[in-house]
Amino acid sequence: MNFKSIFAAVAAALALISSAHAQQPDAAKILEGARISATLTKLDDGLSGNLRKGKTNVPITLFLKGKDIQFQFSENGGPWRGFHMRIGDENFNLSEIVDGKLKNFPAEKIVQPIAGTDLTYEDLALRFFFWPDPQLQGQEDVGGQPCYKIRVNKPKGSAGLYETVYVWVHTKFGAFMRIRGHDKSGGLVKEFEVEDIMKIADDVWTLRKMQVATCDPNTGRRISITDMTFDVPKKVGPRGVR
Repeated sequence: MNFKSIFAAVAAALALISSAHAQQPDAAKILEGARISATLTKLDDGLSGNLRKGKTNVPITLFLKGKDIQFQFSENGGPWRGFHMRIGDENFNLSEIVDGKLKNFPAEKIVQPIAGTDLTYEDLALRFFFWPDPQLQGQEDVGGQPCYKIRVNKPKGSAGLYETVYVWVHTKFGAFMRIRGHDKSGGLVKEFEVEDIMKIADDVWTLRKMQVATCDPNTGRRISITDMTFDVPKKVGPRGVR
């Protein structure tokens, strides 16, 4: 092979690499789409559903308003408690809504379980979806569904249970299908596994049913499980992927 042929071959290879790099999906945009899908943008009343663990049943709502994410729940039939988080807040602080006003929610409490379930305040607020610099780790199937695998690391100085979180996002529907949270030692401490999603508008899919498991970080085995289910919005039929 002469130098001209070698140069042409190298140029062609570089062109292919450049093209592949240009087509590489943007991890931040994928995660943003999954976050919006999870917290709901197309319904005025947000998503309503329940957390169930054994005999415990906790009604919840979750919704996104502009740059604010809010969620509410009612424990043991008591009054609803509302919480608020501002998107883009570098500290990712939560606030509780009391008498229409925002009250600082202690950082050490965000890891506490909600009404004895496997979801914490951190989980329900999806705080890890707002962590900076997500990294695309490739593609993997989840339950036979093609997904992007994204890694996010907790910002320095931020409170919370997880040090590293992996999120699997459906390549077609844009909804997250699995989340795994790991501690400082790399042990698996929490796993979120989506069992069904639903279509709420044209090209907009969101969570319908998910299983949340607390795991033993030493073995990865599940210790306890909570089912999280959202109601199908009116005039929208269930259209899950499974």
